[in-house]
Amino acid sequence: MEDEIPDVDDLFGEDYPSPSQQITEESAAITDSNPEPNFEDDAIESLMQVEPSTPQTEIQPADAEFMGEKGGVVTGRGRMEAAFGTGDGDEVATAQVAQVSSEVQTGTIFHQVYRPWRGNLNSRWVRNWSILRYHIYGLFSKGHKPWPMMTKLVIFGVLIASIGDLLLLTVGAATGVEAIERLAGISRGNLYGHVLSFWFRNACTYPIVTALIIGGMISEDRRNGTSALYFSRPVNRRDYAAMKFLSVAIILSVVVLFTLSAYYLGAILVGGEGWSYVMDTGLLFLGAFLAGGLLVFTYTSIGLALSSVSSGKFFPAVAFIGLILGTKMVAFLIWALFDSSAIYLISPYDNLAHVGQWMLGLNHTYEHPASWSLVMLITMNAISLYILSARVSSLEVTRE
Repeated sequence: MEDEIPDVDDLFGEDYPSPSQQITEESAAITDSNPEPNFEDDAIESLMQVEPSTPQTEIQPADAEFMGEKGGVVTGRGRMEAAFGTGDGDEVATAQVAQVSSEVQTGTIFHQVYRPWRGNLNSRWVRNWSILRYHIYGLFSKGHKPWPMMTKLVIFGVLIASIGDLLLLTVGAATGVEAIERLAGISRGNLYGHVLSFWFRNACTYPIVTALIIGGMISEDRRNGTSALYFSRPVNRRDYAAMKFLSVAIILSVVVLFTLSAYYLGAILVGGEGWSYVMDTGLLFLGAFLAGGLLVFTYTSIGLALSSVSSGKFFPAVAFIGLILGTKMVAFLIWALFDSSAIYLISPYDNLAHVGQWMLGLNHTYEHPASWSLVMLITMNAISLYILSARVSSLEVTRE
């Protein structure tokens, strides 16, 4: 019997005819016959044995051409192996699919749902009041801004020192010593000195109080990311800056303007003065009050501008004291050398003092016009407010 080695075309069954030729009778006889077993036939039969598998669905020509062989069988495993390209870790050609969280060993994906706020928001002014209350109430109440104890003690000491004139006036009225009453009584010089005197009140107390207040007013929000908490609520940046400005201005107004008003009203009550006395000194008090308000506004704007460009407490406080007292000393030295008072225009304190002298009708200690000092004050405040608004607009909305 003549044995023939089957061709490659013999590997295809009846359902899949050979692409090269039709099945001949001779090849069909060889397939159906059972020749004597030998080494070569056993090898061929082992190659032809296929493990039983589940019936495959009919393969479309397009799927058959996916492997590059027309008429070839394409299974899911072969397609998956082709999809997972080459590289390290391709020894196991299996797809990593989603699993139950209890079966996952490498990690868990958390499902987070954001729900919109369905409640009723307070009005705009109530939200702004919460910012203002947070800073003001922190000076004497818990649950608000945690002001340092040193800051509270300094503010309290300055407040007591600012009404020292009233205490001295009370002692003079009680003892009947006219010299004390004349020294501490209501006059142009005393009203001006209560707000704008260089030593001791304005040179040491007011700049120090302002430096302690503005030190971390905005810089702490930038460093700690509190601005993200503010702006994630319905609080816009303009209201935020306005409430910060108003918080500092109110604290300074208590130290400057409240003590000035208490001094004036106390002098009237202690001396038992009538309406004629009020008419005579009322304009002087009004001029001093406006000069004190200008001082509060200028110190607040400069202080907050310095606080907005920093991320700590130390730099704004030291920079503010250096700006107020440093420019005063530099201007004084230059004036002593060149005998020109125009150099005082670089000093915020001297501009305030010059404008205050003009408001109270006192003799000017500066040679240049008071209008120059007023223009420089407006310019300083405009620059400070611009820096404040620019820095507040750059505060972060979210914090990672």
